[in-house]
Amino acid sequence: MAFFSLSPSRPLTLLSATDLAAENERLRAEAGQLQRAVTSHALVDQAIGAVVVLGRIPPEEAWRVLRDVSQRTNVKLSTVAAYVMDFAQGAELPEDVRAELHSAIARYADCGGRRKRGQGGHGDRRPAPSVRRDCRAPADPSAGRA
Repeated sequence: MAFFSLSPSRPLTLLSATDLAAENERLRAEAGQLQRAVTSHALVDQAIGAVVVLGRIPPEEAWRVLRDVSQRTNVKLSTVAAYVMDFAQGAELPEDVRAELHSAIARYADCGGRRKRGQGGHGDRRPAPSVRRDCRAPADPSAGRA
């Protein structure tokens, strides 16, 4: 029985048993990577939801919070997401992640349209201020310091 490989660069290439085994191994590795990516994505989505509830911020800002915590603590995003989900279920956060999560939520708390008393919320007839804070995190935390 003959096996052929199809690819844009080499259509219908005959595969030897060794080539077929190597291709099979490559495809298994790729499938494993894709499975890990899907699992990681689901975990990050769940953590975004937890940060939305914990910080009372919109999902876009919660995503930025997780991204900032990951970058500022040098911890993979999926690991930060796992920490947040564990925290949501009663576990403790590592101190550096806890401190940065608190800071990041505070940074983004006013960005998503959440209004404080006197800023146009329910029961207050005054319009919300038209000036919005720049909610993007600085590229370099030390930027602007003398």
